[in-house]
Amino acid sequence: MIMRQAVIKHSLPHFCFRLPLNLMLRTSASTLLQYSVTLLAVLVLNFTLPRLAPGDPADYLFPPELAGTLTPEQREELMADFELDGTTWSQFRRYIGGLAQGDLLLSVRYRQPVLDVLLERLPWTLLLTGSSLLLTTTIGIGLGFWSAWRRGQISDVSTLITVLFIDALPGFFVGMLFILLFSVKLGWFPIIGSLAASRATGVEFWIEAAKRLVMPVVTLTLATLAPVYLSARAALISEINEDYLLMAEAKGLAERQIRRHAQRNALLPLSSIVLLNIGTLVGGATLIETVFSYPGLGFVIFQGVAARDYPLLQGAFLFMALAVIGSNFIGGLLYPLLDPRLRTPASNA
Repeated sequence: MIMRQAVIKHSLPHFCFRLPLNLMLRTSASTLLQYSVTLLAVLVLNFTLPRLAPGDPADYLFPPELAGTLTPEQREELMADFELDGTTWSQFRRYIGGLAQGDLLLSVRYRQPVLDVLLERLPWTLLLTGSSLLLTTTIGIGLGFWSAWRRGQISDVSTLITVLFIDALPGFFVGMLFILLFSVKLGWFPIIGSLAASRATGVEFWIEAAKRLVMPVVTLTLATLAPVYLSARAALISEINEDYLLMAEAKGLAERQIRRHAQRNALLPLSSIVLLNIGTLVGGATLIETVFSYPGLGFVIFQGVAARDYPLLQGAFLFMALAVIGSNFIGGLLYPLLDPRLRTPASNA
């Protein structure tokens, strides 16, 4: 018996490392296939949805009084400049072929390659969503744990009602309230998020960028805080009722140690919630960037819709879809590493 325990103890680190790796390899193939099918559906929707809206890029390139006078030949020639001529099927093949070569075609509004336009705006969206993700995760988990330890008390109920009330408010409404209060009335922050008019350089540039980032980040954080808060509160409440905490309390452990054990186990399901929240942040950022004229992908989508810019919309939607699919895929791979209960030996599988 002693020798067996020694062997198990000696081989435990290697086993713990190999087991999640085998589990990841076993599940990643089928998961990758599912996400590949999802990505194919996304590509079809990205191509189809912009073309369902009335009008086309010719209506944006020419004034309304002139766009109606274009002959079919002139319209076809104009669309050919942006590789949007021909049948719908030929445009789709051109779209897929361009993706295979890393070419997202030419933007109608910017007259630049779509990839260049998106890569120029992508850092601003990453800054917005990354800052909001950090705040949402920190505040949501901290507030949820704080509320769970006081479940049923007035402080818990008031916090829960406040979070749900804020979550019920539309993000664009909160953003406009912030603009009215902090920009128009108090003058603390600029109204427009673009830096083009500031002409700031060096340190002043980053100060101006930070000023234009505050209100969009706070608005996006408030709009996405409730799911993390509710998940953290529910996860810790379920851990509080577990027997191991009663045993720890019976053994005389300090309350701080008991809370640490409970919160550590409650963090396991929250890891997937945080990764899934990336998709919510990306979708919410589209509306928030439009409200604040923030120079990210969301504002590009708004401009693309106004211009019927099919290539720009296709590329922006693709970037957003890849962010959501990628976060979900990474979350599925990492969760077995974080939750030991999913690490079942192959012999017992």
